[in-house]
Amino acid sequence: MFSSIRTSIKNKLIVTELTRKIGLGPENTVARLALAYSLSKGKNLELENIQDSKGKEYSKNVLFGKNLPYYIALICQQYKIYKTDKDIPKYIKLHIDDGLELLSNEYSKKKNVSGLDFVLSLIDQGLIH
Repeated sequence: MFSSIRTSIKNKLIVTELTRKIGLGPENTVARLALAYSLSKGKNLELENIQDSKGKEYSKNVLFGKNLPYYIALICQQYKIYKTDKDIPKYIKLHIDDGLELLSNEYSKKKNVSGLDFVLSLIDQGLIH
């Protein structure tokens, strides 16, 4: 289906910065968090709004490991598509880029908290379901 996903060039900087500031592990952890965060918003993103693919590259194994089927299922449920749909990688990319921007905006409002406290505050506010 796909072998890797690339963020936009703008989001390459964001994922690196968030990884350093939040301190919850490697960049792929923040990318997965961004994907889940974007999906939790319940909005369908438009394929025509996909950003460039000149940023950070993640192999599907590094990004999802054994959990790839679960992430594909989340995309399929969100968009009412089947697991073999050719656009699944594009939707994953859209939501990673969207989620990175959303997380960056949220973090800029809470700069003085630890990474774990940041994520827990999002959960407490009901921003992550």
